[in-house]
Amino acid sequence: MNPIEKAKKIKLLILDIDGVLTDGRLYFNNQNEISVAFHIHDGLGMVLIRKAGIEIALISGRDSKAVQGRAQELNINYVYLGCKNKQNAYTELRDKLKLSDEEIAYVGDDWIDIAPLQMAGLKFTVPNAVAEVKELADWCSPRAGGEGAVRDICDFLLKAQGKFDLMLKEFSVKKL
Repeated sequence: MNPIEKAKKIKLLILDIDGVLTDGRLYFNNQNEISVAFHIHDGLGMVLIRKAGIEIALISGRDSKAVQGRAQELNINYVYLGCKNKQNAYTELRDKLKLSDEEIAYVGDDWIDIAPLQMAGLKFTVPNAVAEVKELADWCSPRAGGEGAVRDICDFLLKAQGKFDLMLKEFSVKKL
């Protein structure tokens, strides 16, 4: 089945953080605190697909206050941080939301993402992913992680489900 057909069934998009929502770099300040950057386009993409009926979840191998803050800002209810075994978090989410694997899309970029990618019905990645993840992917964003890749994936899902134009219309001039 091609990625567009798979995308029509998706009800949950699970995102890795480092290398997908961010460029994968960690910035340490003089107090040894870590900061990362998020792309604003990715945020709007996530808001749009939630509005269109697709739930969002974040799973990261690291625990991060910045990710907690971004998730809170975007009203993302399913956030799993510090997960060394992402397969367990994936399975817990799938069972909690009573979904099948075919209804789940996963975005990953490194070895820690391989197990949930193998389970997901639709597998996304980014150009900066490791080769083993790229081989598993159904579709790769043209933009790198942290540079709008998640927005590309959100737009892909909206288009496949016939909801893109409806979402875009909300931002168009309305007649009074």
